[in-house]
Amino acid sequence: MTSADQNNLYQHVEFLTTLRPYRTYLNLESLKQVTDYISAEMNSFDLEVSEQTWQAAGREYRNIIGSWAPEKEQRLIIGAHYDVCGNQPGADDNASAVAGLLETARMLTTNQPELTYGIDFVAYCLEEPPFFATREMGSYVHAKSLKDQDVNVLGMICYEMIGYFSEEPGSQPYPDEILKLLYPDIGNFIIVVGIQEHEDFNLRFHKQMSAGSGIDVQKITFPDTGGLASMSDHMNYWKFGFPALMINDTSFLRNPHYHEVTDDIDTLDFEKMTEVVTSTYRAILNL
Repeated sequence: MTSADQNNLYQHVEFLTTLRPYRTYLNLESLKQVTDYISAEMNSFDLEVSEQTWQAAGREYRNIIGSWAPEKEQRLIIGAHYDVCGNQPGADDNASAVAGLLETARMLTTNQPELTYGIDFVAYCLEEPPFFATREMGSYVHAKSLKDQDVNVLGMICYEMIGYFSEEPGSQPYPDEILKLLYPDIGNFIIVVGIQEHEDFNLRFHKQMSAGSGIDVQKITFPDTGGLASMSDHMNYWKFGFPALMINDTSFLRNPHYHEVTDDIDTLDFEKMTEVVTSTYRAILNL
């Protein structure tokens, strides 16, 4: 089984977290450096690279899309957002996920598996406030375009914060007692987050991701799209009827550096991140 390259993941996170000014929606030049970097990486993998632009608050923003096997009608979408919330490095949120996105794309194009579906790797802008949960989110723009074009979407996989782990007892808190009873109290696992409407897709993906994984892969299925279910870009695909799920390290429930200036590269566990990406790649090949 092909494994993700830890050095590649580190390199991507290092680039994103050392950019100044920070990757906020206000710093258009830094966002351009990010999109140039992502485009260059995707081009180096021989993906068919395109941009999707839109206006928000009088400024232009862009998604970068790298398509593998573009001739295939059915598409699997794999996405991650590259903007940050305020003036902070955003190592876990969301450089870790962009690194996972790029490394997954490299693994796929290197190995050229025989699949019945094509894959679109999408790097989004404007996931963070003040645009979160609005139609200006890059993922909303992309999901709507798929619906408008009547694209046959197999599903969407959202990488969102995949790099923060702890081996300390009690390092995984929960918002209620029921979750505390159902899930581990040590924050050393990754979790697949979905909703009941798309449970078949969630189960299929989780089964493949967890089989033989070097990291504990948990799964949670919420009854609907409210609350913790909808904390990232995957939620916009649900709005258009597409199956979608999120791969996540439980975000602010676990990571004390969430949306803080301390969310830096030194807080990430790249060994576990590597296992997350390797396991995700295996699941992507077996949907």
